[in-house]
Amino acid sequence: MEIIRSRQNPLIKQLIKLADSRRERLKQRQTLLFGTHLIESALAAGRPIARLLVCEGKESDPEIASITQRAHQQPTVLDRELFSEIEQSPSTVGLMALFDFPPPPLPVKEGFCLLLEGVQDPGNVGSILRTAAAAGVDQVWLTPGCADAWSPKVLRAGMGAHFLLPIIERASLEAVLPGFRGAIAATTLDQASSIFDTNLAGSLVIAFGNEGGGLSADLLARANLRIQIPMTRQVESLNVGAAVAICVFERHRQSLSQK
Repeated sequence: MEIIRSRQNPLIKQLIKLADSRRERLKQRQTLLFGTHLIESALAAGRPIARLLVCEGKESDPEIASITQRAHQQPTVLDRELFSEIEQSPSTVGLMALFDFPPPPLPVKEGFCLLLEGVQDPGNVGSILRTAAAAGVDQVWLTPGCADAWSPKVLRAGMGAHFLLPIIERASLEAVLPGFRGAIAATTLDQASSIFDTNLAGSLVIAFGNEGGGLSADLLARANLRIQIPMTRQVESLNVGAAVAICVFERHRQSLSQK
């Protein structure tokens, strides 16, 4: 089996660009999935894999062989050093995939949506997407300034949520909010009611800002509901991922109780 060993190989150049550059990912509408869990999640959701790539020495691994059979592909083998350079983080799995990520859907007009404004940390964005998928969120909107949803770091933190959840990136407030038929809830400490005393059922958007600056004045002006998580002692804020989890599962609890 041929093993790619040259950094000048066109495929290697493409993979390095996709691993490093958001612009390249957007241009090609492709990203990289690292590890068996993400690749299995994509296949389980019916998402096709464009190309499988295995690290030299891992060709006969039973788990990798099972995935290649499911994907109906013969993987391309990469030199170990090249594989590690593209992956950028230590791994003992030795499998990655080239993946064509879907075009953004049209914004929904009703349902349960999550809006993130300026959330830049990839780990936070990925964990929020995972939480949103678990809590039954219908669509997630990421405004300009948020971390790239299809970056390898966000994909790792999302643990497969990307394949279950419609995501709109670079979503302007003007594009997603005016046509929404439901409440628009801003998370803020200013003149806000407790989430536990507020009806969160029905069509709803919950908006979260970054931990440093919170929500913009424009978004706060568009909201018709202000909510907060009541906290004890002198703690002023939570990690945005934790705040999202509390709010969306309170909404989930309320919706279940009204059925």
